Amino acid sequence: MSDVPLAARIRPRSFDEFVGQTHLIGPGKALTQLIEGGHLPSVVLWGPAGTGKTTLAYLLADAVGAELVQLSAVSSGVADARKVIEGARGGMFRTVLFVDEVHRWSKAQQDVLLPAVEEGTVTLIGATTENPYFSLVTPLLSRSILMRLEPLGDEDVRTLLKRAFTDEDRGLGKMGVEISDEALSHLIEVAGGDARVALTGLEASVLAARAAGEDAVTLDLAADAVQKKAIVYDRQGDAHYDVISAFIKSIRGSDPDATLFWLARMLEAGEDARYIARRMVVHASEDIGLADPRALQIAVAAAQAVEYVGLPEARLNLAEAAIYLARAPKSNSVIVSLGKAQEDAATSDPVPLHLRDAHYPAAKRLGHGKGYKYPHEYPGRRVEQQYRPTRFEGNRYYEPSGEGEET
Repeated sequence: MSDVPLAARIRPRSFDEFVGQTHLIGPGKALTQLIEGGHLPSVVLWGPAGTGKTTLAYLLADAVGAELVQLSAVSSGVADARKVIEGARGGMFRTVLFVDEVHRWSKAQQDVLLPAVEEGTVTLIGATTENPYFSLVTPLLSRSILMRLEPLGDEDVRTLLKRAFTDEDRGLGKMGVEISDEALSHLIEVAGGDARVALTGLEASVLAARAAGEDAVTLDLAADAVQKKAIVYDRQGDAHYDVISAFIKSIRGSDPDATLFWLARMLEAGEDARYIARRMVVHASEDIGLADPRALQIAVAAAQAVEYVGLPEARLNLAEAAIYLARAPKSNSVIVSLGKAQEDAATSDPVPLHLRDAHYPAAKRLGHGKGYKYPHEYPGRRVEQQYRPTRFEGNRYYEPSGEGEET
């Protein structure tokens, strides 16, 4: 057991030992009702790493007396799944097929599971850190109950750490080492709601203390063992879209501090600076527009600076632009007016004759340009004449917001 990581050794063996996810487990909660009724449909467990997806899969299978077969979508494929399904057809016990990181399977690979799930040959439990609405095929989702797991709270992580630290059979209770409250708090903080990170950090801290001949894990030892909080951020997954969404909405809400927070989160996680800059260029027209026309210039300048200077220095250019956009007056008249115009423009109504191209010889014989009023020949250079197909002439698209310079 000493060769097995602490996070695996201390894995809960019953629902009584399970910590967290109280929105799913507890009196009257969804998972508890399933267990008490002895009924287990196919389930997709969606949540960040270290929140108990694998543990729940084993506990659910055990609760209904089923045999659990685990596959990792990273290292297995269609042949492995078919082998499990064939074994389930001839088996004496109910089979639960647990596919970890099921989002890694292609759509075609996921389709292989559908007949077996629909017939009840196997009960599928899929675990994913990706948004299943994007990563799983619709038929598979429709045949499963989707349950979302949340990051563990600080007190949940504290409970797990204390249990692992004092457990003499599976934990660190026989190591003869104490741990300070400050060290424990540090491990909780760097874990970010990930039980596996917390338990791995605890084990590393205890082993470091033993190696140094110390009888207690101090804050310094814990900080050396786990030096930096891991930022949960997948540039192809939910975090990528959720954080950029929070960033843009903070700018739109004119909160420069929140804007800087999400910008820093993306930069720390290694997000592509060019992507951030592109989103700010779009935002400058979408949510600020003519209320402050300089916002677009600032955003474009930041995008150019990213290309010219590069990171890490360009983070200052991004921050300057982000603060400017957050403080600028807001108007969505550009996107709203364009949307209205697009609705009308999706037609094949002909261009009025006087607006048509009249530069080639035969154009005048066709009536092109006849009656066109050249604005430079009129005072103020503004001429009232028909500029759109007749049936759209009275429609108004652009309405100034009255904010900032857009009056």
